[in-house]
Amino acid sequence: MTSKALKIIECPRDAMQGIDEFIPTKNKIAYLQSLLQVGFDTLDFGSFVSPKAIPQMRDTEAVLSELDLSKSDTKLLAIVANLRGAQEAARHSEIQYLGYPFSVSEIFQQRNTNKSIAESRVLVKQILEICAASGKELVLYVSMGFGNPYDEAWSPSIVADFVEDLVQMGVPIISLSDTIGTSNPDSIKQLFGTLIPTFPQIEFGAHLHTQSHNWKEKVAAAYESGCMRFDGAIKGYGGCPMAKDDLTGNMPTEKLITFFNERQLKHGLDLLAFESAYNKALQTFPL
Repeated sequence: MTSKALKIIECPRDAMQGIDEFIPTKNKIAYLQSLLQVGFDTLDFGSFVSPKAIPQMRDTEAVLSELDLSKSDTKLLAIVANLRGAQEAARHSEIQYLGYPFSVSEIFQQRNTNKSIAESRVLVKQILEICAASGKELVLYVSMGFGNPYDEAWSPSIVADFVEDLVQMGVPIISLSDTIGTSNPDSIKQLFGTLIPTFPQIEFGAHLHTQSHNWKEKVAAAYESGCMRFDGAIKGYGGCPMAKDDLTGNMPTEKLITFFNERQLKHGLDLLAFESAYNKALQTFPL
C-alpha cells in the first residue's frame, strides 16, 4: 500500500443539503463544533450557492462566523457552483478548500450547476486562479464518476479522459463521486487502480454513496486500489438532491472507522469525540 496518510473527510453539508425541514443555524453551529473536535482531516461544512437551489445552506456564512476553530486542526471545505460563490468563499480566511462538482454527464451538470461541461471547464480555470490568489486549494468532485442514469455514454475510459483533462488544467485534488450509488468493486478498482498510478501527483478521493448491504466492498475496493482519502457522513445521512428523487445515502462515517479499525490503520480520529458528535447528529437531523 501507499505510504500516504489516511484522510477521512466528514461531509455534514452533503448530509444536510437535501433535507426539506430547515435546520436552525444554532443547531448547525453546535453540530459542526462537535465535529471539529473529532480530528477529521477536513470538514465539508457548507456551500456558497443559490439559496433558491439549496435552501438548507442559505446560512453558511452565518454558521462560519460563529465557529470556534481555535482548538481544531480540521480544515474547512465549502462547495461552490459559480464564479460569484467561489469569490465569496475565497474571502473567508477560515476556509482552506473550495469544492466544485463537475460531472461527466452533460445532463447532470446542467441540472446540478446550471452550466454545460464546456462552461464548467472555463469556471474551473477561474476557480483555480481564485485559489492561487487566495492561498486555497480546489477539490474537484467528478460527479457521475461510476455511472450515468440518463442514457448518455459512460465508461471508465470516458472518466479517465475527463480526469486527464482536469490534471492538465492543474486541479490538485480529484474525488470520484458515486452520485447515484451505482459503483461496484470492479468499477471502483478499475478507475482507482488506473488513475492513481497514472497520476501520482494527484490526491484522489472516494466520495461513495451506498446502501447498507454493500458499503464494505466499496471501501475495500477503493482502499486496496490505493485510495487514501474517503468522504463520509455520520449515519449515512444525505445524498445529492439534484440526482434523483430517492436519495442514495452517503458512506456512513462509522462504517469507515470500523473498516479502518479492523485493519489497524491509523485514521487519527478521537473516538470519544466521535461518539459525542454521533449523538449530536441524532439530535440535529429531523427523524
